[in-house]
Amino acid sequence: MRLQWSFLFFALFLIGTKGQSKSDSLSLNTEVLKVGYTTAPPFVVKEDTVLRGINVWLWKKVAKDLGLEFELLPMDFSDMLDSLESGGIDVSINPLTITSERSKKMEFTHSFYASNSTVAVAEISSFTKLLDFVRAFFNLNFLKGLGILLLIIFLFGLAGWYFERRENPDDFRTGFHGIWDGLWWSAVTLTTVGYGDKAPKTRMGKTVALILMFGGLLFISGLTASIASGLTVNHLTTDPDSFNEFKERAVGSVKNTGTNEFLKSRFFQDLKGYNTVAEGLSALKNNDIEAFMYDEPILKYNIARDSSMSSISILPIKFDVQFYAFGIAKKHPKLEQAISQRILEIIETEEWRLVLNEFKLNEL
Repeated sequence: MRLQWSFLFFALFLIGTKGQSKSDSLSLNTEVLKVGYTTAPPFVVKEDTVLRGINVWLWKKVAKDLGLEFELLPMDFSDMLDSLESGGIDVSINPLTITSERSKKMEFTHSFYASNSTVAVAEISSFTKLLDFVRAFFNLNFLKGLGILLLIIFLFGLAGWYFERRENPDDFRTGFHGIWDGLWWSAVTLTTVGYGDKAPKTRMGKTVALILMFGGLLFISGLTASIASGLTVNHLTTDPDSFNEFKERAVGSVKNTGTNEFLKSRFFQDLKGYNTVAEGLSALKNNDIEAFMYDEPILKYNIARDSSMSSISILPIKFDVQFYAFGIAKKHPKLEQAISQRILEIIETEEWRLVLNEFKLNEL
């Protein structure tokens, strides 16, 4: 009798375990998941009615391997984030940047791609460059430097003529012609041209010349820097350290994105938000902004695919390294774990590298 009861309990245990195991295996696909997306080439690309891209391929493979049923819902980016936070959708397959603020509102799968933000600028025409060059000569710093230079030439030329006019009349004549001789000598000495056609002979004249020569070296150095600043103030540099140069300029990015929040935290004064990358690049092309900043692979893909954007180029400036992942609603922690595990397995395969190569992307 005891043996019969033991066998009965063991059989019930096996049935319960099997039922529980089956329940766990089906817990991920007992409902049709609502999957939100917004176009973000090359990660999410919509061509006519066909949806493709790196993230689309990855999601469909994960869903197939895990047996997940889903429906794809096109959404505005901001609405998609809000819906994911509220649980209106279950998954976002966009390349969402993992941030501490977003992690409070949604789950993130394991990252599948790392990138960085960069800067796009519109190329300046030759005529515009010429106008900027001419306009730079009316820069206040340049005009101030020029005024001081002329004042120094006049004062030292007058002093040189005054001390030399009696003992050196051949080089420094009397009257107005002598004053001109002094100005000519002062200008030649200050600019280190040194023709040698005029030279002081008196002690005081030589003292004036010494002060002019050594003082002129210091002044000319500062003036050259001022002129260079005036001539380049209207041009963007390609120096990777010139990121801070854009803080005082009109720049744009996509609203509610990691790049936009990064720029806000770095105190960019004139930052404009756009709903899509296409809108931002159009604003850049129309000179509404001076630079557009966003994720490098997305910018490069959009510019390469649109012939009207040929006047836009990418600067060699990289900032704000970002890790992309799928977003999962907070109510699905087990789903996030299962998807993350499968993503890890997929991105270790050669097939994943082939997909990246198809869209001309390299791992960071």
